[in-house]
Amino acid sequence: MRRLGRLTAGLATATVLVVTASGCVTVHGELEVVPGATRSEAAKALEDFTVAYNKADKAYDPALDEDVVTGSLGAINQAGLAARQKNSPEGNAQHKPLELTDASYTIPRKAGWPRWFVADTDSNRDQDGGKLDTRWLLAFVRTGPDAPWKVAYLAVAPPSEIPKFRKDADGWAQPVPSADTDAALTTPPADLSTTYTDYLGEGSPDVFAPGAVTSGWREARKNTRRTGFSYQYVDQALDSGTFAPLGLTTEDGGALVFFSSKHFERQTAAEGLRPTVTADVRALLTGEVKSTLTKERVSSQLAYVPKKGAGDAGAADGRVRVLNRLPGLVAAQGS
Repeated sequence: MRRLGRLTAGLATATVLVVTASGCVTVHGELEVVPGATRSEAAKALEDFTVAYNKADKAYDPALDEDVVTGSLGAINQAGLAARQKNSPEGNAQHKPLELTDASYTIPRKAGWPRWFVADTDSNRDQDGGKLDTRWLLAFVRTGPDAPWKVAYLAVAPPSEIPKFRKDADGWAQPVPSADTDAALTTPPADLSTTYTDYLGEGSPDVFAPGAVTSGWREARKNTRRTGFSYQYVDQALDSGTFAPLGLTTEDGGALVFFSSKHFERQTAAEGLRPTVTADVRALLTGEVKSTLTKERVSSQLAYVPKKGAGDAGAADGRVRVLNRLPGLVAAQGS
């Protein structure tokens, strides 16, 4: 089911989509290929994000970090804080300040705007060492010379899953252009959102390695059962403006790509029954839940796209690996 049709008709969104330029453009004649930021600018952007994030999380106030988030992370963060603010107007009694340390910065050279970079950090939300050790990757975007740095993507992955990036003699990274249809890669990074949502809905194109958020998610949705209830799903590409994909070329000729998507889940109850509405859902709900409940989620993914010839067409190492998925409820509609 590819068209939203009646499933999403009238669904109010809690997300404000700020459309900005994507890809390699020119502003005020800026054609020179330059690093997207200095390392000191990148460090300051990370510090500013962490301070604002902690203030917003402690108060459950989306206004306190709206100037440092955008794209899919912004949609998820702002809707989540708005819901928690309704349910806990006194703030977050369990707040634990986020700490992001041991940061390294991968900064691509490019022309025009937007400019961006990736901060690879160690958070205090995991266990250092062993199987539970993770790294937080934050993709910062700046849309113009007077615009602030904002985090568009956040991904959490084990250190062993993060590939090494291709860099020039000065240490600057090589971006995969948002409009690239690089024939050297197994899947065009610019098409990942459409490819992923088509796969979830139809099982094709089957370019993804098996995993919890690819084949496992499809199977889980097929096997969702509850007496007296039916479920429908619609997956929608989300790949323009502030949701544009961001990719970096890796040393082995592949690419590490951040991309976004949107997902709708509709639950319909038989006569005499009613879908369950949790507190977080009710906080973002419009309409009255009588027999149906439609949930809208925004999701960001981190994927490794191998170069062609990296493995046999039927083998996992020749397919796109989705390393992390970060979803968040942004709206709900009852009827």
